[in-house]
Amino acid sequence: MNALFNKLESHYEEMISLRRHFHENPELSFQEVHTPEKIAEYLTDLGIDVRTGVGGRGVVGTIQGDLPGKTVALRADFDALPIQDGKDVPYRSKVPGVMHACGHDAHTATLLVVAKVLQENKHLLKGKVVLIHQFAEELAPGGAKPMIEDGCLDGVDAIFGTHLWAPIPVGEIGVRTGPVMAAADRFTIKLQGQGGHGASPHETVDSIALGTTYVQWLQQIVSRRVNPLTPAVVTVGSFHAGDAFNVIADSATIVGTVRTFDTEVQDFIIKEMKNYLQSLCSGYGATYEFDYAKGYPAVVNHAKETDIAAACAKEVVGEDAVYEIEPMMGGEDFAYYLQKVPGTFFFTGAGNPERNAIYPHHHPKFDIDERAMLNAAKTLLSAAFAYLEAESETVIR
Repeated sequence: MNALFNKLESHYEEMISLRRHFHENPELSFQEVHTPEKIAEYLTDLGIDVRTGVGGRGVVGTIQGDLPGKTVALRADFDALPIQDGKDVPYRSKVPGVMHACGHDAHTATLLVVAKVLQENKHLLKGKVVLIHQFAEELAPGGAKPMIEDGCLDGVDAIFGTHLWAPIPVGEIGVRTGPVMAAADRFTIKLQGQGGHGASPHETVDSIALGTTYVQWLQQIVSRRVNPLTPAVVTVGSFHAGDAFNVIADSATIVGTVRTFDTEVQDFIIKEMKNYLQSLCSGYGATYEFDYAKGYPAVVNHAKETDIAAACAKEVVGEDAVYEIEPMMGGEDFAYYLQKVPGTFFFTGAGNPERNAIYPHHHPKFDIDERAMLNAAKTLLSAAFAYLEAESETVIR
């Protein structure tokens, strides 16, 4: 594997160039045009079999090894966010109000160079590698599900993916078997009361009083209704009602998110939200609309593939730099792939104060230590080879 690692290192400057090209030219979820064209062109020039428009805007490349074996998939996402780039760097976004603030530009560059080295060494491959370049991870319903429905996982036996992660220092890699990222849902509640003069509250049904009561109660679902040993989050992100100081608002809108790992807990929270909303509005003489949209399911890693990724990561960054990461409440539509085939999603450290890679994901000044791409590339490449090698030995036995 050292020879292949050396190949990756020899293409490191190209990896940086690709990442910065994507960073300068970001495209929003479901609006990606030039990014998938660039990806398809790059893979086609390598002689890789390419399918475009997968699930809408996805790109899938296939590398058939010269030796027989199973099929492993590697995935990268390529959409950006509606954020103004606040960095003072030569490669800052050229698109007003749009930037790669989560590392998807680096995910794409990483997988493209991995594809290059795989294609150059397909005589060593015992099976097939499918390269999944996914659109629209940032915005539900996301790109993973339509790509799967369009066949990107057909014939795939396992899948590996990584997220370059700024909260983890560069040179470290986090892995975990089981739930690692939460289901991410969204709710919108519209309360309809009866407005009136601020001096005559007895003649009204105060939607603000109703809404604040409901928001306070929402905080008790997790603290008093859900088993404290079961992770869950209920967050209200927006509360809008009224426009004047002396008018009692007739309506209020509450928007928020629910994060869970367990589907039973998810369904319980939805039921609790509905039941209390109904009883509260009935008591106030108000009406309501309750819109609850289930987002991405929880990311649940499989043990075998996680063990493979961990072993490969230790060869890349050292045994002491690979550790079990804590579950997080953020969401990822990589979950859909893991519902279809075994696999794992791991986190490659990309933070470094010396390179100003100190800002959280989705921050206007977000950036990474680009050396993280090389660690991610080596781990993904070796994981693909390790999986195919292990499956080949299993078949032989």
